[in-house]
Amino acid sequence: MNGNLSLHDLDRDGAIRETEAGLPTETRRDLLKGAAAGGAALGLLTTASPAHAATRGDVAILNYALVLEYLQSAFYTEAERRKALRTATAKQTARVLGAVERAHVSALERALGSAAVKRPFFDFRGTTEDEDAFIKTAVAFEDLGAAAYKGQAYRIESRPILQAAIAIHSVEARHAAWIRYLAGTTPASSAFDEPKSMSEVNRLVASTRFIVRRPATRSRRRPRFTG
Repeated sequence: MNGNLSLHDLDRDGAIRETEAGLPTETRRDLLKGAAAGGAALGLLTTASPAHAATRGDVAILNYALVLEYLQSAFYTEAERRKALRTATAKQTARVLGAVERAHVSALERALGSAAVKRPFFDFRGTTEDEDAFIKTAVAFEDLGAAAYKGQAYRIESRPILQAAIAIHSVEARHAAWIRYLAGTTPASSAFDEPKSMSEVNRLVASTRFIVRRPATRSRRRPRFTG
């Protein structure tokens, strides 16, 4: 993959692949056809369901969510640090959404403890340096995040983890509506949203080539910041 990683490249002991494979094909097909980050639900995630007490499948799902949160939080953090966004609205978006995504990362890391996957390196390929590209990428990320959480909710066995996942999902959906509005796109284009499976999300993330094996540099003179 030309030095780039997918979510599965970050999988620990094959847990994510095992969780994905464990769902009957018929169930997966049927399903695919068919506020605040620091709230009580996230408290349940970090205190009532430590990784050692969760099922292997739930740990895999939490790690899957953590990689997505790493991706989103790094994107907004880099955009804010680069100071290339022009308008006050775009700057506020990076600041507010970045703070929320970092809170999600913190909660998931605390819940997983030593079982948490390591934060990968990212190269956002200029999308944090151009406001139009930033907005379009943010729309894609928030839509993807909401669909990814929806796609795993029915597979979560622990009630506290499910409550926390649903709480994060609703925040991701609000983010998606917000950033879609800023982009001039209809916040909700249909009456029903479809979920996305792990394999679908994995392919989409891999296609961006945002996850890399090591920090990239644009030139010897100007190191390129990567999240």
